[in-house]
Amino acid sequence: MKNIVLAGLMSVFVMTACKKDDRTAEKSLEQQKLEFQARQLEIEKQKLAIEKEKIVYEAQKKADSIAESKKTRAVAENNSRPQVIRETRTVYRDRETSSGSGNGTYANNGTSSSQGTTQKKGMSKAAKGTIIGTVGGAAAGAIISKKNRGLGAVIGGVVGGATGYTIGRSQDRKDGRVQPQ
Repeated sequence: MKNIVLAGLMSVFVMTACKKDDRTAEKSLEQQKLEFQARQLEIEKQKLAIEKEKIVYEAQKKADSIAESKKTRAVAENNSRPQVIRETRTVYRDRETSSGSGNGTYANNGTSSSQGTTQKKGMSKAAKGTIIGTVGGAAAGAIISKKNRGLGAVIGGVVGGATGYTIGRSQDRKDGRVQPQ
């Protein structure tokens, strides 16, 4: 009998303890809901602040574009006015004089050349073509020749270099770097 009474009391204690946890769980759930709503309000405030900054930015951008267009109009207006040229001067370069001595009235830059073109700087297209053709031909020759790759690379390099030089030289002639023969 003692055991039955004791078991009954224990079950009552356990039941009341479970009910308290449910109440605290309900309270904490309500508290979580309130915290969640407070966070949502804070997020909405931040969104509004961002929108406000965006509107200010757009207004500033519009004001800047209006100022820029006014500035452009003013510059265009100033450029459209006719400007008076008071003095003109003609300078002749790289031209020989009629006497051929180089001390005439034309500027001759201290040289007396028979060609009307100036020397261009840098690597010519013929040189570039030779290099590219040699490398490409050597690679192709080594790949094609199965038994003796070294000999194939040499032959391919010579043929490719000659072809590249010929193509590059013709391009130099078209550009005026080399005088046609």
